[in-house]
Amino acid sequence: MLVRSLTLAALLIVAGPVLAADSDAPLAQELGKSRPLVIIAPSAADPTLRGLNEALMDPATQAAFKERSLVLFTVASMLGKREDKPLDQQTTMALIRELKLGASSGTKVILVGKDGERHVLKDDDSGGRVEPQTIFKAVDELPASEKAVTASAPVAATTDAKQGKPGKPAAPPKPPKPLED
Repeated sequence: MLVRSLTLAALLIVAGPVLAADSDAPLAQELGKSRPLVIIAPSAADPTLRGLNEALMDPATQAAFKERSLVLFTVASMLGKREDKPLDQQTTMALIRELKLGASSGTKVILVGKDGERHVLKDDDSGGRVEPQTIFKAVDELPASEKAVTASAPVAATTDAKQGKPGKPAAPPKPPKPLED
């Protein structure tokens, strides 16, 4: 009994921080599902941020954004948003920590692929805009291996190859036997 308790305690000590880190990591939640586009600006009046928000008002740009599975994360004056919905402070800080960016005063535009690979599109304080076409071109130039990444989906029912009929779904695994003391 003591051995089991010590083993469980050791597992919780090791797995606790790992599970806690994943729970508030916004980019990890998007992994395999979408491509986050992260804009970190010193203020909400930043020309890059404003220009992209204005461009997203256009229905054609919105459609192209959705077609490429892009999700917009913005951080301006330490206030984070995901698709214009506010993020809490802890989630905003987790987003910044997850990107592992160095200190700078300029605007950063980072495209994160479905596979988690980061591509910096802009990292300066020149005040220039990043056009949506530049973002779309960067997404279209991603390697084929990144485009093949998808979120893990539930296993579908098998099909009978001889008749083409749907087969039975796989049986759930049996629960493990209890340990004997």
